[in-house]
Amino acid sequence: MTAYQAGLAKFAESGAQVLGISTDNLPSQSHWAKEVLKIDFPLGSDFQRTVSELYGVLNKESGIANRSTFVIDADGVIQHIEQGNSALSIDGAVTACSRVKKR
Repeated sequence: MTAYQAGLAKFAESGAQVLGISTDNLPSQSHWAKEVLKIDFPLGSDFQRTVSELYGVLNKESGIANRSTFVIDADGVIQHIEQGNSALSIDGAVTACSRVKKR
């Protein structure tokens, strides 16, 4: 998440909005994001695991979502997905946002 925080300007250049979602409860997530990581972008709690399940990223054994990045266009269509360690870097998401903007 810190890479996404540091790259907010790159996303803004493409007209993109960064949002974070975690399976942590909201109080825990808010403290961690704001006090520890200093995250400014909006965060949502998927404590019920509904979003994680719908997007196919829920690890049912651990009950947490696999690290994933989705680039979703203005029409709500997923244009790019990164999962696992590649989702730690913003490069793929920034490139995908630039491609979506050019359409």
